[in-house]
Amino acid sequence: METLQATLFLFVFVPLVNPAPPLQQESLPFYEYDTDVSMGSLTQDYEMQSKDIRKDGTNVSLDTSLMLQSDDSQLDVPPTKDTNLPTCLLCVCLSGSVYCEEIDIEAVPPLPKETAYLYARFNKIKRIAASDFADITTLRRIDFSGNRIEEIEDGAFSKLLLLEELSLAENRLVKLPVLPSKLTTFNANQNRIKSRGIKANAFKKLTNLAYLYLGHNALESVPLNLPESLRILHLQYNNITTITDDTFCKSNNTRYIRTRMDEIRMEGNPIVLAKHVNAFSCLRMLPVGTYY
Repeated sequence: METLQATLFLFVFVPLVNPAPPLQQESLPFYEYDTDVSMGSLTQDYEMQSKDIRKDGTNVSLDTSLMLQSDDSQLDVPPTKDTNLPTCLLCVCLSGSVYCEEIDIEAVPPLPKETAYLYARFNKIKRIAASDFADITTLRRIDFSGNRIEEIEDGAFSKLLLLEELSLAENRLVKLPVLPSKLTTFNANQNRIKSRGIKANAFKKLTNLAYLYLGHNALESVPLNLPESLRILHLQYNNITTITDDTFCKSNNTRYIRTRMDEIRMEGNPIVLAKHVNAFSCLRMLPVGTYY
């Protein structure tokens, strides 16, 4: 009798258990955790899940707010011009440095006020406005290499009194902006800059400038009034056809020596340097280039 009752019980109740719907049968990756699960491991797990979880036919996106619980200060950063995400979610903010590389932004994102180093290489930025850095006075280094910058508004860098390094390499500039006075390194390699796009006194007041890179442009002459502080000057692969005795030296002072200048590159220009020997009399080393 007991065997018969057990058989009837299974017969009645087993059919009531339906198989899980197909969407629920797809299991998520399984991770083994210790008994004590830290907030850091949970955050890492959520960051690794890039796909939406489908449940009951609807898309359920992972809650990205968990990534912010460890640093509430990032919530106060204003959103960027191109997305609804705060800058420090779109980019990486770390100890005064902001890394916005290869994320296809088309404008300079709003920056935390304490930003000292900005790396925004290989994006789609076309223009730099004066308002982009109006409130960021702590910047010491900016790198915009590999963008599509065609225009830099007047005064865009005028308030950056601490800026020491600026790279605008691999863009589409035809003229240079007014540069901050404390620059030590300026890189504008691989643009479309012509000599008329550089003002006569563009570098004269940059008394700390040591490294100037203007290679692979469209310059017809060497920029004027180069500062005494200059150590490295790259002008290779331009269209330079002329040079004077006052370009690097002082024609009225035969004893003048540029003691800090270590390297001048002028190869790839349509000029024969041997025809301008007096132009290099004050240099400790001859420029690299064609002499015959």
